[in-house]
Amino acid sequence: MNSMLEDFDKRVISCRKCPRLVKYATETKKYNKKNEFVNEKYWCKPVPSFGSLDSTLLIVGLAPGKHGAGRTGRPFTGDFAGEILYKALYESGLSNIKKSISKSDELKLKKVRISNAVRCAPPQNKPTNNEIINCRPFLIEEIRMMTKLKYILALGSLAHKQILQCIGEKQASYKFQHNIKHKFPNLKWELVNSYHTSRYNINTKRLTYEMFLEVVKELNH
Repeated sequence: MNSMLEDFDKRVISCRKCPRLVKYATETKKYNKKNEFVNEKYWCKPVPSFGSLDSTLLIVGLAPGKHGAGRTGRPFTGDFAGEILYKALYESGLSNIKKSISKSDELKLKKVRISNAVRCAPPQNKPTNNEIINCRPFLIEEIRMMTKLKYILALGSLAHKQILQCIGEKQASYKFQHNIKHKFPNLKWELVNSYHTSRYNINTKRLTYEMFLEVVKELNH
């Protein structure tokens, strides 16, 4: 399993299918308006998933954030959305600490793997349709390798649509709605929806931390 995972991660990291995203990745070294992270070495590559392939829960977000995973090289690490996600995992008994700071910290997930629909940071956090399609084979392969999978938690409608495309199902038959579970014929796992843990969703109260924590807690069994 370890060699399989290592090979998969290497193929993800070395992917150059999307010229726009490859170019943008080299620009993630440009610091934000607060001039933070000036002394850090940015990841600047496609971001591999985090967690074991033996996990029963796969969490799928939209894409790496420019100064979050685009900087640290780990999904949902180093930005606001990740603070919400990892705190909820910790309080649900799915990790050993409540913050994800870097790839070299002591964080360990329990029965959880974290991924993205698109594995490169896109400009304005908006991947094109072709970029979404180009990244889909990685998610298809990942899902197939996770033989103990019980749930896939889609954070946001784009992740929801990408997962449906991976298994050949139509959006019209399985509409995105917060805290809804979808069952599929001939599949052992269920698709669960949640609004994304983005700063925008939290600030507008479309999603509260308590709402998100409720979703995550229900998946720890």
